[in-house]
Amino acid sequence: MASIDEDLSQIERDLRVLKIEYEQYFGGGRPRPPNDTQWRIEQLIKRHAERSADMSYGQRFRYNNLAQTYAKYQDIWRKKVKQKEEGAVQRHFGAAAKAIEAERLRNAPPPPSATELVGRPGGYVVACSNPDNEKQKVETLYRVLVEAKQKAGEDTGSMTLDNFQTFVKQKTAQLREQNSCEEVEYAIQLEAGQVKLKARVKS
Repeated sequence: MASIDEDLSQIERDLRVLKIEYEQYFGGGRPRPPNDTQWRIEQLIKRHAERSADMSYGQRFRYNNLAQTYAKYQDIWRKKVKQKEEGAVQRHFGAAAKAIEAERLRNAPPPPSATELVGRPGGYVVACSNPDNEKQKVETLYRVLVEAKQKAGEDTGSMTLDNFQTFVKQKTAQLREQNSCEEVEYAIQLEAGQVKLKARVKS
């Protein structure tokens, strides 16, 4: 089990990553908010809220600063996510800028579908840390795998969502324990005409 200082350092690193991921989301570089990273930070913060008696003065001071910083960012992000989801536009975003953005969207090629990504370098990739809390992500991974196999002419009659969820849960736990990592990446790739699912430690 990680020490208190190690967990606090992990929170600091994850906060930096989370800020970057939210900037990418608000800038249009990510399709969804970075819920995985946020969930990981919240679990660490909750865990040590119950262990304050085990902390030294310096650790408590550091923990409180991190918890307050996260709470401040969370409030800002929650408001911006709501604005984004409701289609709210910043007042300083003028008519000229909106026209440029509309023209860019009209001329931009449509984003590739998940099954199209399977055949591209790197394939279709999903990262999991706790499949029990990421059922939607696992279900999407399953659907993409089945669709890609069917498109490649492979038999999918024996594949079920329940069996796939069990596999992902067990494989994620196994690789996390063996490699002391937080997340496991699942990549669906097309190799020599066959669709492959590969699990690997996220670097």
